[in-house]
Amino acid sequence: MKRRGTHWAQINEVSFVGGMRLLFAIYRIFGRWPFRLMLYPVIAWYVLAKPSARQASLDFLRQLGRYRNASAGHAAIASIGAKAGGGIGVRGDWFGVMRHFASFGESILDKMMVWGGLFDMASIRQNGRQLLEQDVAAGRGGLLICTHLGNLELCRVVSLQSAAMKLTVLVHTKHARAFNKMLAQLAPDSTLNLMQVTEMSPATAIDLSERVARGEFVVIAGDRIPVSPRPRVSFAPFLGRNAPFPVGPYVLASLLQCRVYLMFSRRTRDGAELDFEHFRDRIVLPRNAREAAFDTLTAAYAQRLQHHCLRAPLQWFNFYDFWHLPAAAADLASPKADHESS
Repeated sequence: MKRRGTHWAQINEVSFVGGMRLLFAIYRIFGRWPFRLMLYPVIAWYVLAKPSARQASLDFLRQLGRYRNASAGHAAIASIGAKAGGGIGVRGDWFGVMRHFASFGESILDKMMVWGGLFDMASIRQNGRQLLEQDVAAGRGGLLICTHLGNLELCRVVSLQSAAMKLTVLVHTKHARAFNKMLAQLAPDSTLNLMQVTEMSPATAIDLSERVARGEFVVIAGDRIPVSPRPRVSFAPFLGRNAPFPVGPYVLASLLQCRVYLMFSRRTRDGAELDFEHFRDRIVLPRNAREAAFDTLTAAYAQRLQHHCLRAPLQWFNFYDFWHLPAAAADLASPKADHESS
């Protein structure tokens, strides 16, 4: 496995957040279109000043193009592209990178609007929420596996609007202190349901198990490897290449012994959309076949992530080398993974 790039948690976003703070003030005074006019100079500076993030975006867009071309004529891909307004046809060049980062800027604005009370919550379309509401009504908790696609803040605010639905979002916030501090200034409630977790200790697992037993939901990301020098990962196809995915969500699900759902979000022309999908009733990891179980679960998650990413590719906000392990973890890739990802 080639050693490439840095871990996502080492990416510092202070400079970008500083620019967004000013743009948010412009939005509040003048509206969205003046915000957009001022956004591109900020984006251009950030793209020029952050070569690793720029290259990651370019690599992603080009891989998207290769996957599109390899899948040309495939009915399912064509159908997704049509519904996304040709979204899978985004350009793999500097213009595409600028659009990608502009979408990121729009997403940050949406997050600030959400916690500032300026986002039209009625414009959020929720697909599959009844699945969770049935569990809530029955007093059953569960696990939600999310992704860095779209805007997770929407789901957190929706949960705060429902007294019966309680979420605990597991986060690693060290790399995003500036942004979280800014959210806290906009609304103290923005940190109410966050739990800082760098490593899953026995005490943390017991705490989460008690929350699920009370009928609450735990939210964990399924598309970023752990903040650890020895992360446990499984490789699965994503947009035509094998990528490392964390197995932590499935280990946690096996400990909690609860229903597991997937959660995706995306920004739309008239608001936003949240998708909740049933994933497993229970996850059991056989002692003698754990790796095979991880491979199966990771592949199933990656397939659904790919489906939603193709619907809104410019809302995929993992600005690091997604298909390679960071240098500190590269030695841990299995020979099978090394062969398949080369």
